[in-house]
Amino acid sequence: QVQLAESGGGLVQPGDSLRLSCAASGRTTINSATGWFRQTPGKEREFVAAIRRNGGSTHYADSVRGRFTISRDGAKNTVDLQMNSLKPEDSAIYYCALGNGIILSSIRNKVAYSYWGQGTQVTVSS
Repeated sequence: QVQLAESGGGLVQPGDSLRLSCAASGRTTINSATGWFRQTPGKEREFVAAIRRNGGSTHYADSVRGRFTISRDGAKNTVDLQMNSLKPEDSAIYYCALGNGIILSSIRNKVAYSYWGQGTQVTVSS
């Protein structure tokens, strides 16, 4: 069993930066992947970014590429999401997710992830 805990959400102004962190505990496999997803009321949970444990390849949604950076700290067993140049449309609840044995073609698909955190609110508003 894997437990995930997100931290770092908050209220910021457009153009500001915010860093989210996902701490994982429990057993994960070498071919696991950790992703960040976000959701707003009435909408589907959407993919934001993901990183593979084996090789460290990163993957981004087009809407955040160039502004967000996902990274992994193996010693701390955390995955961070650095969010720069935030826009009001980035406001959402952000969820950390982890899946063991995720193949590359499924890394953007939320159904491929077995474990989810409780979410952290990010609000971008002036």
